[in-house]
Amino acid sequence: MFKLGLLFTRFRKELLLMWHLLHDGRTPIVAKLVAIAAALYIVSPFDLITDFLPILGWLDDGIIALLLFKLAQRLLPDQLLAVLKAKLDAKSQAHSPRS
Repeated sequence: MFKLGLLFTRFRKELLLMWHLLHDGRTPIVAKLVAIAAALYIVSPFDLITDFLPILGWLDDGIIALLLFKLAQRLLPDQLLAVLKAKLDAKSQAHSPRS
Protein backbone atom coordinates (compact mmCIF):
# COMPACT_ATOMS: atom_id res chain seq x y z
CA MET A 1 0.00 0.00 0.00
CA PHE A 2 2.92 2.33 0.77
CA LYS A 3 4.23 1.97 -2.79
CA LEU A 4 0.84 2.96 -4.20
CA GLY A 5 0.87 6.16 -2.13
CA LEU A 6 4.40 6.92 -3.26
CA LEU A 7 3.38 6.35 -6.88
CA PHE A 8 0.40 8.69 -6.46
CA THR A 9 2.62 11.39 -4.92
CA ARG A 10 5.09 11.11 -7.78
CA PHE A 11 2.33 11.24 -10.39
CA ARG A 12 0.89 14.33 -8.70
CA LYS A 13 4.30 16.04 -8.90
CA GLU A 14 4.52 15.14 -12.60
CA LEU A 15 1.06 16.63 -13.18
CA LEU A 16 2.06 19.85 -11.46
CA LEU A 17 5.28 20.00 -13.47
CA MET A 18 3.28 19.54 -16.68
CA TRP A 19 0.95 22.33 -15.58
CA HIS A 20 3.92 24.68 -15.19
CA LEU A 21 5.41 23.43 -18.48
CA LEU A 22 2.20 24.25 -20.35
CA HIS A 23 1.95 27.73 -18.87
CA ASP A 24 5.55 28.78 -19.45
CA GLY A 25 6.07 30.77 -22.63
CA ARG A 26 9.62 29.44 -23.06
CA THR A 27 8.45 25.84 -23.46
CA PRO A 28 8.93 24.47 -26.99
CA ILE A 29 5.67 23.74 -28.77
CA VAL A 30 6.60 20.07 -29.27
CA ALA A 31 6.94 19.57 -25.50
CA LYS A 32 3.56 21.23 -24.98
CA LEU A 33 1.96 18.98 -27.60
CA VAL A 34 3.36 15.84 -25.93
CA ALA A 35 2.05 17.00 -22.53
CA ILE A 36 -1.37 17.68 -24.04
CA ALA A 37 -1.34 14.24 -25.70
CA ALA A 38 -0.69 12.67 -22.29
CA ALA A 39 -3.63 14.52 -20.75
CA LEU A 40 -5.87 13.55 -23.65
CA TYR A 41 -4.86 9.90 -23.31
CA ILE A 42 -5.87 9.92 -19.65
CA VAL A 43 -9.38 11.23 -20.37
CA SER A 44 -9.82 9.41 -23.67
CA PRO A 45 -12.30 6.53 -23.77
CA PHE A 46 -9.92 4.66 -26.09
CA ASP A 47 -7.23 2.79 -24.16
CA LEU A 48 -4.74 0.00 -24.74
CA ILE A 49 -6.35 -1.83 -21.82
CA THR A 50 -9.99 -1.06 -21.17
CA ASP A 51 -10.94 0.67 -17.92
CA PHE A 52 -13.53 -2.06 -17.26
CA LEU A 53 -10.59 -4.01 -15.81
CA PRO A 54 -10.28 -1.71 -12.79
CA ILE A 55 -6.63 -1.96 -11.77
CA LEU A 56 -5.04 -2.79 -15.13
CA GLY A 57 -7.08 -0.20 -17.00
CA TRP A 58 -6.04 2.57 -14.66
CA LEU A 59 -2.43 1.44 -14.52
CA ASP A 60 -2.02 1.57 -18.29
CA ASP A 61 -3.39 5.13 -18.30
CA GLY A 62 -0.96 6.17 -15.59
CA ILE A 63 2.07 4.44 -17.09
CA ILE A 64 1.54 5.78 -20.60
CA ALA A 65 0.85 9.28 -19.29
CA LEU A 66 3.99 9.13 -17.14
CA LEU A 67 6.08 8.04 -20.12
CA LEU A 68 4.68 10.89 -22.21
CA PHE A 69 5.37 13.33 -19.36
CA LYS A 70 8.99 12.13 -19.24
CA LEU A 71 9.25 12.60 -23.02
CA ALA A 72 7.92 16.15 -22.68
CA GLN A 73 10.57 16.82 -20.03
CA ARG A 74 13.32 15.50 -22.32
CA LEU A 75 12.17 17.91 -25.02
CA LEU A 76 12.75 20.87 -22.69
CA PRO A 77 16.06 22.71 -22.55
CA ASP A 78 17.92 21.61 -19.40
CA GLN A 79 17.95 25.10 -17.94
CA LEU A 80 14.19 25.54 -18.35
CA LEU A 81 13.50 22.14 -16.76
CA ALA A 82 15.66 23.13 -13.78
CA VAL A 83 13.77 26.44 -13.42
CA LEU A 84 10.37 24.68 -13.55
CA LYS A 85 11.44 22.05 -11.01
CA ALA A 86 12.79 24.77 -8.70
CA LYS A 87 9.50 26.66 -8.98
CA LEU A 88 7.60 23.47 -8.13
CA ASP A 89 9.89 22.73 -5.16
CA ALA A 90 9.48 26.28 -3.85
CA LYS A 91 5.69 25.98 -3.98
CA SER A 92 5.68 22.57 -2.28
CA GLN A 93 7.91 23.84 0.52
CA ALA A 94 5.69 26.85 1.02
CA HIS A 95 2.63 24.61 1.44
CA SER A 96 4.23 21.92 3.61
CA PRO A 97 3.67 22.04 7.38
CA ARG A 98 6.65 23.14 9.37
CA SER A 99 8.08 20.82 12.02
